Amino acid sequence: MTAITADQLLPVELVFNPNWWYQTASISFDRSFYFDPDVRIRNDVTMRRVLYERLGVIGMGEPDPQPRPIIGSQHVAGGFVIPALLGAEIRFEKDAAPQPLPMKMDMEQIEALQKPDFRCTWPMNEFIQQMDGLEAKWGYVVGGMNTDGLLNAAYHLYGQDLFLDFYNAPDRVRRLLGLIGDLIVDVALYLRQRTGDCSISVNRMVEHVDPQLFFHANCSVQMISPRSYREIHLDIEKGMAERIQPYGIHHCGNNLHRMAPVYAELPLTMVDVGWGSDVSAVRKALPDVFLNLRLDPVRMLQASTQEIAADTQGLLEAAGPLENVGVCCINMDYGTPDENIFAMYEVVERFRQHG
Repeated sequence: MTAITADQLLPVELVFNPNWWYQTASISFDRSFYFDPDVRIRNDVTMRRVLYERLGVIGMGEPDPQPRPIIGSQHVAGGFVIPALLGAEIRFEKDAAPQPLPMKMDMEQIEALQKPDFRCTWPMNEFIQQMDGLEAKWGYVVGGMNTDGLLNAAYHLYGQDLFLDFYNAPDRVRRLLGLIGDLIVDVALYLRQRTGDCSISVNRMVEHVDPQLFFHANCSVQMISPRSYREIHLDIEKGMAERIQPYGIHHCGNNLHRMAPVYAELPLTMVDVGWGSDVSAVRKALPDVFLNLRLDPVRMLQASTQEIAADTQGLLEAAGPLENVGVCCINMDYGTPDENIFAMYEVVERFRQHG
């Protein structure tokens, strides 16, 4: 096997869940992982080295990683900054992603909510202070943060009534999503200005397509209909895309084919194709967009090497021209067999060579 490079046909990216890192490399995801600069820099070196030791043969990690002034890890997914800026309490655990706790706001509180000044609101005020210190010492800062998504963040504030109010109080939902969208873009633009990227921690494939690409996390969009998305959500995303380009969408749900014709109204550079989506239909709706094909981390953990190879082959055969395609598997758990990862990679290598 040969190592991949950023400009190679069919880039591959892998992200492991915090439990994998905790069990494999004794990295704890307590508060210090995110907020202690020395711990963060040390863990970043460890993660790059461990990836090389385990998967360097397929281009992962670095053989001799050196410390760098990193503000946000590029090797785990999970966003908490936006919910925290909006007032959510964040729970940190040694072997899990940070979890914003439900706020259970009432309708009056939601209607009175104002966009915070992120520069003087936790946690960004703390991160900005750290960026200033790292830049003074090193001359630069690297690493963005996961800036989450409209519905993801709104759900932490609103709970399940959010989806009822798509019908019962659509203006209230529009106002809240508009506020969140403005905040997300404010933070993303700031991070990009300081570090050069703003979404690699949403999906590492961003680094291959365009490190400056903004990748909006639409995890929860799978819970609404295309009609609801068009009537309430779409205009807000159009406004976000006007402010920050290039623009992409993370859609981890299995129904991207239902949303793709509406997503086509956005100026998209890249889209995550959630496992279970109809890849051929997505390609038809988004003929010029980079498709990041997502394998299922549960199947990667539990299925045979033959099944993983078949999964990968099926995705690539359905994706159309391979010049605008990548393959990833995100949030793989501890116990995922390296052999399954190699099986996926061998199929990608075959498609690189023969199409």
